[in-house]
Amino acid sequence: MKIYPANLEQKINFDKIKDLIKESCTSTLGTDFVQKITFSKDIRLIQRLLDQTEEFRQLLASGEMFPSSNFINIHPYLDKARVEGTFLYEDEFHEVRLGLTTLAGCVDFFKSHEEEYPHLFELLGMVNDDRTLIRAIERVMDEKGKIKNNATPELNMIRNQLIYEENRLRKVLEGIFRTAKAQGLTPDDAAITIRGGRMVMPVLAEYKRRIKGFIHDESATGQTVFMEPAEVLDINNEIKDLIYMERREIQKILTLLTDTLRGFIPDLKRAFHFLGLIDFIRAKAKFALKIGGNKPIIEKQKILNWENARHPLLELSLKLQKKPLVPINVSLDHNRRILVISGPNAGGKSVTLKTVALLQYMFQCGLLIPVEPSSTCCVFDQFFIDIGDEQNLENDLSTYSSHLMNMKYFTLLANKRTIFFIDEFGTGTEPQFGGAIAEGILIELNKSGAFGIVTTHYGNLKQLASKSHGLVNGAMRYDVEHLEPLYQLEIGKPGSSFAFEIARKIGISDEIILHAKAQVGETRVNYDKLLLKLESEKNKYQQLLVENEKKEHILSRRMEEYKDLKAILDTKKKEIINEAKIQANALLEETNKKIENTIREIKEHKADKEATKQLRKSLESHKTSIQPEKRKEKKVQEVKVIEGEIMPGDHVRLKDNGTIAEVIAIQQKTAEISIGDLKSKVKIERLEKISATALKKEKKAIPRSTGYDTTGKMMDFSTNLDLRGKRGEEILPLLQNFIDEGYMLGMKDLRVIHGKGDGILRDLTRNMLRHMTMVRGFADEHVERGGAGVTLVALKDN
Repeated sequence: MKIYPANLEQKINFDKIKDLIKESCTSTLGTDFVQKITFSKDIRLIQRLLDQTEEFRQLLASGEMFPSSNFINIHPYLDKARVEGTFLYEDEFHEVRLGLTTLAGCVDFFKSHEEEYPHLFELLGMVNDDRTLIRAIERVMDEKGKIKNNATPELNMIRNQLIYEENRLRKVLEGIFRTAKAQGLTPDDAAITIRGGRMVMPVLAEYKRRIKGFIHDESATGQTVFMEPAEVLDINNEIKDLIYMERREIQKILTLLTDTLRGFIPDLKRAFHFLGLIDFIRAKAKFALKIGGNKPIIEKQKILNWENARHPLLELSLKLQKKPLVPINVSLDHNRRILVISGPNAGGKSVTLKTVALLQYMFQCGLLIPVEPSSTCCVFDQFFIDIGDEQNLENDLSTYSSHLMNMKYFTLLANKRTIFFIDEFGTGTEPQFGGAIAEGILIELNKSGAFGIVTTHYGNLKQLASKSHGLVNGAMRYDVEHLEPLYQLEIGKPGSSFAFEIARKIGISDEIILHAKAQVGETRVNYDKLLLKLESEKNKYQQLLVENEKKEHILSRRMEEYKDLKAILDTKKKEIINEAKIQANALLEETNKKIENTIREIKEHKADKEATKQLRKSLESHKTSIQPEKRKEKKVQEVKVIEGEIMPGDHVRLKDNGTIAEVIAIQQKTAEISIGDLKSKVKIERLEKISATALKKEKKAIPRSTGYDTTGKMMDFSTNLDLRGKRGEEILPLLQNFIDEGYMLGMKDLRVIHGKGDGILRDLTRNMLRHMTMVRGFADEHVERGGAGVTLVALKDN
């Protein structure tokens, strides 16, 4: 396994990834493992590391309770306890106890969740779950880390005696202090205190010889001394002896406890190695959640197929600036092993290369990477990189010489198990020679069967990639219209540097740009123009695709709404029909009863003429009452047509549908008319002037009517006009009326169905549409919906 150069991790910023993982560790147990992260070519090890981290990521995401504190490094205490005759202090045993409690919590959790987290459960193999030591510590120490009073009978007796002597001391001293205070020998605000571990009382300096005792201290001003009266001297000495006895007993207990611990040192080392490993795996899982990391699919064959790959450090930085990161899609296989990325400066070439390099390195270190879970990764044995300025002052090597030294290393050692990354391939020397050498190196690397990514501006390398098996071009997409990078990688075509376009945008004069084009040569300029055109068309068609997807989404939503509405209407129709049938049955039964009663009464009256006549009248009256109501037809008065030229302000009627309107303006052979609140433009030949008097009469005959029922028309209007089977002379009025009504109703798109045939109806239809002022344009329908047999008509805005 070879990694080149030695400072590779710093070059791809993997050292910063380590620092972020360290921040997620809770102790030095975990950070020690972060320092040991290494690049691996063992596919089974990588798979195991990824599985462990993925399981812990799921554990954190689930919100289940898991020990989150006291991952304490007890190894220094174990090293101390290893020496015979030594003992750990109370606070050190308290740390050991906290660590053991956390260890027990982890063990219990994984034992109860073996099925959910099998790979983490396997780690329990390094833990000997013997809890004798923690029980021994808990038997003699309390939760605050202090030795319990009942740890031993001797300690219990000593502490009880100590409490007794301290109480006796306080009583005697308080009696002496009260007497001295009453005699004015002490300061007014004074109280009994401790000096040198002994209980003393404050006395004014001028009265110190009035009290027998031992002076331990004096105040800063020298006006007060702190005295131990002779009466309590023996009691204080007794307390001091008891304190020493307590200390010796505690030391004896800690020594015995340390002896117990000493036998568990090998097991404890393995157990706390497990605890450190858990802290480390959790830190990796936390980092994965932070960057959106996932476990990719691992393939044994050499294939790299990433979806929505993101540079984790760049994404975290942009998040702080509240800016989005554009992900990339990368695909390499045995047919397209080496990706040659080209494009404008600051277009994202180097970022793309560093993203792939960093994520591949992270993956082979067992870290989850920010790609889609369906992405595919493979393992390489060798990892080479050539990024940045490697000028070596000690060896007097220039930047270009340093690059050539790297290329020498690459070409000598690269093989089918190698992945390499070269940024700004061939730069650093005269372009003509640099490009030629770079081409030769690229051919050699391609022969080796290695995988890799290179970035370049050289046209000869783009051409080599387009015609060589194993190489593939990639372009960083560019917004040609706004001259801004899109930071999207497109594999399969080379990218332009857009040098002339960027120079023009910056403000370089046209003379300079023309001179530069002449120096470059017509062939190269035309080549860049072609790339520019391809990029422009790509952007245009992608925009159209987005718009079509939006329209398809709206259409599918409308179809769903239509289906729901149709279902409601069908249900309602069934309900109405059922209700009508029930009413009809009831009515029929009632009528039959009426007829039967009439017949019976006629028989009872023995066919008396007068009675029969009355019964027939009653039957006719019933018949009339069950007849459906007839609609009242509105009487439409004839509107008088008058001769003369149509002028603004005149009232007119449309000849083909009888709609009444008022002329607003005249423009050549077209009139702008007002129909209620609607305005429209029609040919004058379609209008006839009418009498204003007759119009008033008609308005009175039809109360509050505008002459145009918009709601009714909207309900009855169809956006499809079928002209199939019509003769040529029939088309004009049908088409004109169809377009007028659609325009007045505010429609935007109409469909005229004329069929394909010999194209005669289609040509007639489109010739008429060309001369209609309301028509903005027309085109063939989609192939799946009629193609050239249907004309889509787009109307202008009202």
